[in-house]
Amino acid sequence: MDFERQYLARWTSCWQLAPAEIVNAIAVTHVELVLIHPFREGNGRLARLLADVMAVQAGHEPMDYSSWEQRKPAYVGAIHAGLSGDYSPMGQFVAEAMAAGDASLSGPA
Repeated sequence: MDFERQYLARWTSCWQLAPAEIVNAIAVTHVELVLIHPFREGNGRLARLLADVMAVQAGHEPMDYSSWEQRKPAYVGAIHAGLSGDYSPMGQFVAEAMAAGDASLSGPA
């Protein structure tokens, strides 16, 4: 499978995507990049950097990944769900991280 053609070309650039589409685009791209594991080290960091670039292209702030670290087993489960093409668990992580990133800009309510 050609990651660049199948995922990057399809899901980036993100500035014209609706909110649900950007969440799905980030979820799919994140899972697939982690699954191909192109590097010995740093695959997760690279996948999060790409997710941030996509979020910023869509007009959001960089995402807040703190809940991903706090819920690591569920995050790994979301990656594994992507093996069968189910990106909705990762979509939930993305939506939460995107909302937290956007909220961090505005500060406490």
